[in-house]
Amino acid sequence: MRLISTHTRCTCLALLLAFVTPAIADTRTDYLLHCSGCHLPDGSGAPDDVPSLRNNLGWIVRVAEGRDYLVRVPGSSQALLNDAELAAVINWVLTEFNAETLADDFKPLTAREVGRARSDVLMDPLKFRAELWRHYEGS
Repeated sequence: MRLISTHTRCTCLALLLAFVTPAIADTRTDYLLHCSGCHLPDGSGAPDDVPSLRNNLGWIVRVAEGRDYLVRVPGSSQALLNDAELAAVINWVLTEFNAETLADDFKPLTAREVGRARSDVLMDPLKFRAELWRHYEGS
């Protein structure tokens, strides 16, 4: 019987972790990988092209239509994330960038809620968003 040296075991473990660790991303990392390309790392977006994710989404998620909107925009609905991961990212955006506008009784989005909404992709998210803002902003 041949024993594997401690050095060889450590090398094998290091190689294994090098491939496994990147696959285990936290929610902030998922945001950075899947959302920040357009919305920027701080959620500020690019005015006139990409809406900001800061300080105003709390008003929108007070209504079911607004909660669905966050899931249905093409960047969300088509993200390479499963429903639970997408729910986690949206909840992170809400609590990280919108804490001041969230209702005291805010309930985080669930994977089930995300799964139902994301199959209905919005074709014109900016128009839909403008309509929502007109009705709910500052409520």
